[in-house]
Amino acid sequence: MKHSSLALLLATSLSASTSPATAFVLSKPASNSRSLVARSLFNMKKEFAAPCVMGDEEIMSKKAHGTSDVPVQKNLRWNCDYDTADRICNFNRHYAEYAGYWTSTSFVEEARKEYAEKGEITFYDSNTGKPLFVAPKGRDLDSFLKESASHGWPSFRDEEVIWDNVRCLPDGESVSLAGTHLGHNLPDRAGNRYCINLVSVAGRPAEESKE
Repeated sequence: MKHSSLALLLATSLSASTSPATAFVLSKPASNSRSLVARSLFNMKKEFAAPCVMGDEEIMSKKAHGTSDVPVQKNLRWNCDYDTADRICNFNRHYAEYAGYWTSTSFVEEARKEYAEKGEITFYDSNTGKPLFVAPKGRDLDSFLKESASHGWPSFRDEEVIWDNVRCLPDGESVSLAGTHLGHNLPDRAGNRYCINLVSVAGRPAEESKE
């Protein structure tokens, strides 16, 4: 059930001329030609426009548990699968949960409740419990969910990123400062867009996860 985020990049780069359904098909393992195009796109090193904060490869150096010091929390939010989360977060640089995975969890139902109560949803690092994203900002929840559904993964904008804890690498990989693989920055006409694995941001706040 692992789907390459390289193919996700290719699908997104074509999204201006393809329907969401077509993009979903392209998110499956790519053909050789599509893989070559996707690898070529990912090999482009660049600086992403502010307020995106850039990082370097040292963040993702080998640590005690893959690229992180600790495994993911055992009690992840939204019924996210532990094994999938630990693999995606800590032993992976190129793969993503399958497109639409987030809709198979309890996320939408629980997000609506949290939004009704607080006016926003906070997303925490599945390893450390540190806050990484707060959404929606500058839009309502339905707009956030609609954009995420159209791309297959929760999709955040610059103002929804907590830059104290998140960095973007030159190839577009989005990571936490703790070494958690989050997803990729795939800019579109509206600017930077961070396509993020739900399993990577399903942590509970650090103080709550210790209870």
